[in-house]
Amino acid sequence: MSDCLETADRMLTTVVRGARGCWPRACAWLLRHELEAAMDRYWQRACPEIGQARAQRPKLLLLGHYAGTEIGQRASYLWWALTRAGHHHTYELGITATELARLRTELVALIALLDAREVSQRREVVSP
Repeated sequence: MSDCLETADRMLTTVVRGARGCWPRACAWLLRHELEAAMDRYWQRACPEIGQARAQRPKLLLLGHYAGTEIGQRASYLWWALTRAGHHHTYELGITATELARLRTELVALIALLDAREVSQRREVVSP
């Protein structure tokens, strides 16, 4: 288990001194960082050129093409949900511990799928 995931788990299960009110957003950012790290590991195996991109959006867009539509959709949803949870919205309630725990469970399942995903062959990008 990585440090980010361990810290997120600690935030979900215990009271962290000095983190009152901001721990849900911190937890969401830690989980999103873990998702991005898992995608980077996948891209290092599948197509290192894409993995070198600093922006996450192109990596998410291409993930469905390389790893499969289901994995791409699940990763996109998680990235969107964790990003939204990490930002402050003035007129909305923040994310709850239960919602974060559900996203964490989905993240761990997706990481297992990405880490186990075989890269059978590199797909060539054909320009029109």
